[in-house]
Amino acid sequence: MSPDGVLGTVLDTAAVVCLVGGALLCLAAGVALVRFPDLLSRMHAATKPQVLGLLLVLLGCGLRLRTGVDVTTLVLIGAFQLATAPVAAHMVGRAALRERRPDPDLLVTDELPAGGNPPSPS
Repeated sequence: MSPDGVLGTVLDTAAVVCLVGGALLCLAAGVALVRFPDLLSRMHAATKPQVLGLLLVLLGCGLRLRTGVDVTTLVLIGAFQLATAPVAAHMVGRAALRERRPDPDLLVTDELPAGGNPPSPS
């Protein structure tokens, strides 16, 4: 077997591992969205394992496709996902906290005053 054939086999195997691992993480995130009891836990499940699962799937696709245009597109998709998912989760968390949705017993620190308005910056 030529070295290119061995390298191709190794890259294809790594791609399969990444694709399966990413798919399992995305599945776990979906199950957690249904099973977790409160908003903050669901928000965590919707962002952290979902983004990692997507990045693993993109890595697996990049290892399998191996062309410059495809890899560049996959890198852009991953970068946009990394830029938008934390911001969206932060905004959902702030809106939920402002509406008093989280159970106060589950919070370690409640930084929102009793009136419901956040403190003004100094």
